[in-house]
Amino acid sequence: MMPRPMLLVFLLLTLIITSQFEWKQQLVSEMESSPIVVQKQQQISKREEVVKEKIILSQEKNIRRLNELVRNLRKQLIQCRGSNNTIDGTSNSPTASVISLGQKQILDD
Repeated sequence: MMPRPMLLVFLLLTLIITSQFEWKQQLVSEMESSPIVVQKQQQISKREEVVKEKIILSQEKNIRRLNELVRNLRKQLIQCRGSNNTIDGTSNSPTASVISLGQKQILDD
């Protein structure tokens, strides 16, 4: 049989070699999983971009709708002021007040 120190050295070398082999396998598996992680991150970022675009489009739609409502309210205000002026008799013509209000709105915009 082998003497005891030789047996210990042999066992130690065997442990070192097998542990290095296991480390290499772990590194290879980590490197292989890395592209998968990158792909998942890309998919997540694409989904986030799609959600952001949908939010922006929704906000733009709401802004357009609000602008249309503001225009309609301005028209109604002009009509109300015109009708009030004719009832009060303070204005000679409702068309003149509508024109002046329209000019004010253009300057305000």
